[in-house]
Amino acid sequence: MILTQGLALRFGKRVLFEDVNLKFTEGNCYGLIGANGAGKSTFLKILAGEVEPSSGDVVIDKGQRLAVLQQDHYVYDEFEVLKTVIMGHKKLYDIMVEKDELYAKEDFSDADGIRASELEADFAELNGWDAETEAARLLAGLGVAPELHEKKMSELSGKEKVRVLLAQALFGTPDILLLDEPTNNLDYDSVKWLEDFLASFPNIVLVVSHDRHFLNQVCTHIADFDFGNVRIFFGNYDFWQESSQMALQMARDANKKKEDKIKELQTFVQRFSANASKSKQATSRKKLLDKIELDDIRPSTRRYPYINFKPDREAGDDILTVTDLSKTLDGEVLFKDLTFSLEKGDKVALIGGNGQAQTALMQILMGEMEPDTGELKWGITTTQAYLPKDNGKYFATSDNLVDWLRQYSKDPEETFLRGFLGRMLFAGEETQKEANVLSGGEKVRCMFAKMMLSGANVLLMDEPTNHLDLESITSLNNGLVDLKGTLLLRSNDHQLLSTVCNRVIEMTPNGCLDRKYTYDEYLENEDIKKLRQELGAI
Repeated sequence: MILTQGLALRFGKRVLFEDVNLKFTEGNCYGLIGANGAGKSTFLKILAGEVEPSSGDVVIDKGQRLAVLQQDHYVYDEFEVLKTVIMGHKKLYDIMVEKDELYAKEDFSDADGIRASELEADFAELNGWDAETEAARLLAGLGVAPELHEKKMSELSGKEKVRVLLAQALFGTPDILLLDEPTNNLDYDSVKWLEDFLASFPNIVLVVSHDRHFLNQVCTHIADFDFGNVRIFFGNYDFWQESSQMALQMARDANKKKEDKIKELQTFVQRFSANASKSKQATSRKKLLDKIELDDIRPSTRRYPYINFKPDREAGDDILTVTDLSKTLDGEVLFKDLTFSLEKGDKVALIGGNGQAQTALMQILMGEMEPDTGELKWGITTTQAYLPKDNGKYFATSDNLVDWLRQYSKDPEETFLRGFLGRMLFAGEETQKEANVLSGGEKVRCMFAKMMLSGANVLLMDEPTNHLDLESITSLNNGLVDLKGTLLLRSNDHQLLSTVCNRVIEMTPNGCLDRKYTYDEYLENEDIKKLRQELGAI
């Protein structure tokens, strides 16, 4: 069990949360949600002892082991992958190191023998003989190939390091597991493995994630960071969303009834206070009026942008034809002889294990990269808008946001541009921010504004949920569901793909799979699973 008592976090006059008194108990998984900057990640660091709270205490049951998903991807560069995973259980790893040092001594003494015996007992008690087997199992589940297990961390790619560090946190079944964005850089199969792992995890899990499907699959409770406090709700993310909105509406309805009663009493008092026969009743109602208090419904820290893509004109039936397209980059074949066509109304989930291949395809379709062979043809009635994975080149300017957006707008009036920016949560002085100082999430919202102003009837989006909070992801999800155009979408957000897309194109190492299925239908179809295995996709 882990407790917080009167926990508070303040930065100057800004209060993220205060007087937080919570209890996290064994066998439960708590999803931490709230607006960006609400203090979720810092809360995990406070629990881990990495950050001091402004006030309050964290109490952990004696003897319980706490594990954290390490965010520094370079701290273990000098160690081998398998050892890095085992280092997640510090006590066990220290025993292993001391054992090796003792047995390597040339002058092994009687005292060394006694110490070695003690270490062997502790080693066996901590299941040390199975340590390497467990570490390898975790790595395999997270998609880290066996040939990497003996390599040093410095030899791994960024995505591979993330998976090793996640395996490190999971290793040895810690009593308390703290995970900050654990699904980042994981493919579908690895996320599914992690969901299954956490669903059967016997101890306490606290997880920060912007992946709604993941939160729904693993969470038994939701810890909501809002209104300057943290409240725990029973159930997964969808249940929290429904119940919290219901609770807020009930509070508003109760206030409305109180307001109506106040108006009724005020009218009676004003009308009859000077009437001798009614004065007692008026006085009685005045006392009743003084006792009625409206509940203070504080404004939520959550803000939802308004995302609505409206094509200026409807496209014809012919959208895009791709024939025998091939691309090799830095000696790696990304795809070969790729052939497909898009029809009006297609909302395509573009998936595959090699994200570089999907990004390259979108760049080729938008004319930003040349294919090695093959051709593509856009329909004459189509207009395209593109959200790249890397949008940095669009913001290499000191223009304020009004001037930045003006270059993409048919209407140059500042009032119109400010109103449009307001939809994207930039209000007042925020519209005067320089484009080159925006955060990742702010840049993505600006790109949405650019795409909406284009009036395009075909959208291409490469990982649009990167850097977004749950509120912006929800708004994007709703906007794409309502889209009356054609969409080519690459994303790791399961819920986005499953609720938006009506077709799946999977780029595999040995060809392409193209099916008119929803994302969930595609993943669950047994015949497709066999084809994916044959093509090396799983």
